[in-house]
Amino acid sequence: MCVVCGCSNSGATAEPSSKGDLHFGLGAARVSVPGMGAERAIKLEADVLGANNAIATHNRAHFAAHGVTAYNLVSSPGSGKTTLLCATIEALKQRADAPALAVIEGDQQTTHDADRIRATGAPAVQVNTGKGCHLDAEMVAAAFARLPLHDAPGGGLLFIENVGNLVCPAMWDLGERAKVAILSVTEGEDKPLKYPDMFAAATLMVLNKVDLLPHLDFDVARCIAYAQRVNPGIEVLLVSARSGQGMDAWIDWLLEDRAAATAHDHDQPHGHGHGHPHGHGHPHDHVHG
Repeated sequence: MCVVCGCSNSGATAEPSSKGDLHFGLGAARVSVPGMGAERAIKLEADVLGANNAIATHNRAHFAAHGVTAYNLVSSPGSGKTTLLCATIEALKQRADAPALAVIEGDQQTTHDADRIRATGAPAVQVNTGKGCHLDAEMVAAAFARLPLHDAPGGGLLFIENVGNLVCPAMWDLGERAKVAILSVTEGEDKPLKYPDMFAAATLMVLNKVDLLPHLDFDVARCIAYAQRVNPGIEVLLVSARSGQGMDAWIDWLLEDRAAATAHDHDQPHGHGHGHPHGHGHPHDHVHG
């Protein structure tokens, strides 16, 4: 786990495989922290995540009280999250039924991404984590307090752009309705197998930058199959924020899912985004021009 930061394997030992490879995630704690036993690592994780989840539960109730539906956008660096968000904001402006929206931006340093969001006219708060590799519920609570969604008639959409990292954000509940994993087709179709916790925690996988597919050796069907292997219920959309391909399907997904969320009893927690009632029993790979 990451308790800023227990991810180093320096000095740890593991049994080599028949090929001579090492696997430090086979123990009960599923992580190796130098100088710390598995039992202690599990307790530390439970204590830290327990405190975080209490705040996340409060966030979820707070969002519901204000009619706000939050989505936690997760990906590796360079997947195009901010570009997709800017395109999403512009596309929502064209929808008569679009709610108010705001963005919480997570990065280690700089306000570059928040400045890009603000340039679209949407309110945004930058959260810089320093050496931290993910947002936590307390950070989100502090940022949400600075956003105008509290007073938006009919509530709104809150996008939380997490720090670029496909490992640690998987286990941190922020109070979101769902995690949306954004995977660029420039990254390789095996990412869901390499980082299974993230794709298992996600409700939706957005395959971004599909306009580049003619220039790449990327197997879309294989990538979707890998994502389904770690999360049989994951939904899939193919999108290009640059060309606009698939943007209608993405906006439809957001508005339909938000409608389902607001119709639901907001006093009931949604956990980490699993079990969201979107009405689909299987992943789909729609491509809308």
